[in-house]
Amino acid sequence: HVEYLAKAYDETKIERFKEGCIKGIEYILSAQYPNGGWPQFYPDTSGYRKYITFNDGVMTGIMTVLKNVLYSKPYYSFVDKNLREKIKLAYDNGLNCILKCQIKDNGKLTAWGQQHDNVTLLPQWARAFEPPSICNGESVGVVLFLMSIENPSKEVINSIQNAVKWFDDSKIKGIRIETKKVSPVKYKWSTISIDRYVVEDPKAPPIWTRYYELGTERPLFCNRDSKVVYKLADVLHERRGGYTWYTYDPQKVLDVYPEWQKKWVPDENVLNK
Repeated sequence: HVEYLAKAYDETKIERFKEGCIKGIEYILSAQYPNGGWPQFYPDTSGYRKYITFNDGVMTGIMTVLKNVLYSKPYYSFVDKNLREKIKLAYDNGLNCILKCQIKDNGKLTAWGQQHDNVTLLPQWARAFEPPSICNGESVGVVLFLMSIENPSKEVINSIQNAVKWFDDSKIKGIRIETKKVSPVKYKWSTISIDRYVVEDPKAPPIWTRYYELGTERPLFCNRDSKVVYKLADVLHERRGGYTWYTYDPQKVLDVYPEWQKKWVPDENVLNK
């Protein structure tokens, strides 16, 4: 919304668009925790709403807007020096928070969770079927954001290198997910008219599960009773057909990594190790 209003003002010079954009930026700044993270909701931070959120592009969406204000997007030229200084501080704190939230598992940096505790920064439960874990789907947006940073620091480079290595190590070969239409079944939360199955296919491209278990790094799944299972077939139909458990998104990072690596760390290609 902030980005849209900035572009609308740039096109029309209608003052209320500029005023709305500035109010939106001020709201974003007011919602930030001292440690640099942003909650899923604000000011209602009840339950898991209070956690620092990588799901739904919360952290990366905010950070991208702040970066666009700071680094030469002309449609933000109306933002004054005083507000820019506040934005710069918030951006730097946010970047530091992202780096601190990267999960260290079995002694190595991996990726990020959907939501992290707003004090300890450890991954946390979100909804009943969303356990604390290494979340490859959500982490893709984080890594792509970090890769967009010009002249990255050693800390940012190290974060990216470890995440890319994790994506490569956690890929699953030889399977694909098949979706079939079924007779609609009405549940308490939704009506499901599809089902999903794991199918062996040696020609299938690499795929990743959404969640990997902390400690074991096994692909995991979960039902609404919060009980973890390790096969898609063990997920009840309502969640099996009503939630995305597998993703191809990490391939986006692996595809752009060679160009990024040659530019910023030409002597250290983690995919060759």
